[in-house]
Amino acid sequence: MLAVANQKGGVAKTTTTHSLGAALAGMGESVLLVDLDPQACLTYSLGLDPDALDRSMHDVFARRVPARDVRVKVGDLSVLPATIDLAGAEVHLMTRTGREQFLARALRPILGEYDTVLVDCPPSLGVLTINGLTAATDVVIPLQCEVLGHRGVGQLLETVADVRSYTNPGLSVLGLVATMYDGRTRHAREILEDLESRYQLPVLGPPVPKSVRFAEAPGRARSILEHAPTSPGAEAYRAIARVIHETA
Repeated sequence: MLAVANQKGGVAKTTTTHSLGAALAGMGESVLLVDLDPQACLTYSLGLDPDALDRSMHDVFARRVPARDVRVKVGDLSVLPATIDLAGAEVHLMTRTGREQFLARALRPILGEYDTVLVDCPPSLGVLTINGLTAATDVVIPLQCEVLGHRGVGQLLETVADVRSYTNPGLSVLGLVATMYDGRTRHAREILEDLESRYQLPVLGPPVPKSVRFAEAPGRARSILEHAPTSPGAEAYRAIARVIHETA
């Protein structure tokens, strides 16, 4: 199970989760996506209307329904969708014993049905993200190739260390995904060259280039692999998925 996490917003977490899920499914894997973000961007990107859903991850956290009854099948992917109500689940969890373990317990009955589970964590280090990290075996960190993209990664790695100490000792950081890369600029090239030495973590596959195709895809309820299958962005995510398939 992979948690896709970075508390900084706008670094392509949702795009990375959706694209890797589509790429892994294209390789024949059975894939479950989990939307832990109350903004429900992953849910929307898959063509689901969060406002029209009868059930979501909020209902799972509120112990109303099991995860298997919330699942929705979208093409080759399965998803546990989010709604804005999930914001209330965070408050609800704060009063519960074992709150960090709730997602792990909820997913346990269905994990055996999937080769890979990808968890789209919200842009924060709150209890929902902690749940994602506690349930996961590995973390993938999308990181924008700009100076501001570095902000918060150190804090996320500290949180990962805390999760290892208290709730999930086997948690591993699989590596970084370099997103929104503009190879025409020296600034972006310097940032990319600095990533592995700065964080002592591998960059998984090639950098994902900037492209308007990524902005277009969610409105068409498609991943970049479906919307622009021969684009450099789609090829980059396929290459990253192959690395994950071989190492995770």
